[in-house]
Amino acid sequence: MQRLILMRHAKAEASAPGGDVDRALSERGLRDAAAMGRALAARGLKPDMALVSGARRTRQTWDQASDHFGDVEVRVSDNLYNASADVLRRAVEASEEEAGCLLLIAHNPGVHQLAVEYLIESAASPSVLDKMSGGFPTGAAAVFTVNVAGRPSYEGWLTPEAF
Repeated sequence: MQRLILMRHAKAEASAPGGDVDRALSERGLRDAAAMGRALAARGLKPDMALVSGARRTRQTWDQASDHFGDVEVRVSDNLYNASADVLRRAVEASEEEAGCLLLIAHNPGVHQLAVEYLIESAASPSVLDKMSGGFPTGAAAVFTVNVAGRPSYEGWLTPEAF
């Protein structure tokens, strides 16, 4: 893997009759997810594999964003639903040999915690750590370049508000 994109699902409805796992994207979330797909693709950030939580809102985020990526292997996993940073890291590591560019779409706080862990491990600058300390908004993506030893380093930060 040469690149890793950690993305939080886009803005979801407050509730759903079937419970949290069935919460759908709001109208804003649908627009934001599509905008993030366009923005990632425009920057050459096109995954060849996507790991997506089984929750409805993460699957919808993928559906909206993926229109801009072309052919991508998609793995939907219920294990990624509200997963901890540790679980997300293991999922990334289990797939790192299979993808040049891996996209993970999951939930907070796990996505945010994993991004911060990668920043700390790569000795990111204080300004980058400050940027991430404010949280990981819905629809946002943290992009990491991964070196030959498998160590990620911060490449960029995209939020739907920018598009």
